[in-house]
Amino acid sequence: TAKIYQALVMGTRDYVRKCGFEKVLIGLSGGIDSALVACIAAQALGPANVMGVTMPSPFSSPGSIGDSRQLAKALGIQFEEIPITPLFEQALGTLHPLFGDLPKDSTEENLQARLRGLLLMALSNKFNRLVLSTGNKSELAVGYCTLYGDMCGGLAVISDVPKGMVYELARFANRKEVIIPEAVFTKPPSAELRPNQTDQDSLPPYETLDAILRLYVEENQPPSKIEKAGFEHGLVREILGKINQNEYKRRQMAPGLD
Repeated sequence: TAKIYQALVMGTRDYVRKCGFEKVLIGLSGGIDSALVACIAAQALGPANVMGVTMPSPFSSPGSIGDSRQLAKALGIQFEEIPITPLFEQALGTLHPLFGDLPKDSTEENLQARLRGLLLMALSNKFNRLVLSTGNKSELAVGYCTLYGDMCGGLAVISDVPKGMVYELARFANRKEVIIPEAVFTKPPSAELRPNQTDQDSLPPYETLDAILRLYVEENQPPSKIEKAGFEHGLVREILGKINQNEYKRRQMAPGLD
């Protein structure tokens, strides 16, 4: 774990500086992924060169905002809060003549993520900071991410880190003192783009997903062998289908560290 963590720190420092940047910008969601990326960035570039931005929507929990603020304070990084609710409501109003009474779906969820991407890129331009995106390998593999939204950025720091390892690395970041609040470890992972949403509404448990991804992506095992390893036929077909279907997203994402 220590070697992986230090490799991510070194890779982040090297890539950011070779791209001509000294400072970075991270969208802080209150979740484990953005918390880990913030820790890596602060060590790689120094806390004074890292800005964390929380952008609450109508579905953001007070705990997520508070956890982001607490993390930023522990790291000693700059912290800003920009609510996106007014922008979200205005965008919905603008689109209403076309959307009419069509039922709400992932369109409204993705709109929130893309508004956040818009704001992060504006701050990036204005303050000459490289945006670090925070998607992990498990999410990006199956497309549980928003193109031009949370995928915005110049470097995808943990894009080759499975979700289970994210937690291990986050614990490593807390090895000497509590930097990442304990609530970030214990709360169910959620994009918070609709009421009471959790990642497991759309995905199998991350332990299961990571195991299938390891067999298929890293060990290049065929579906039949993955099923023989103890995974249900329908689930294997669903996950492999999502991996293949979402290649178009990964083709457009920021480069990662691998």
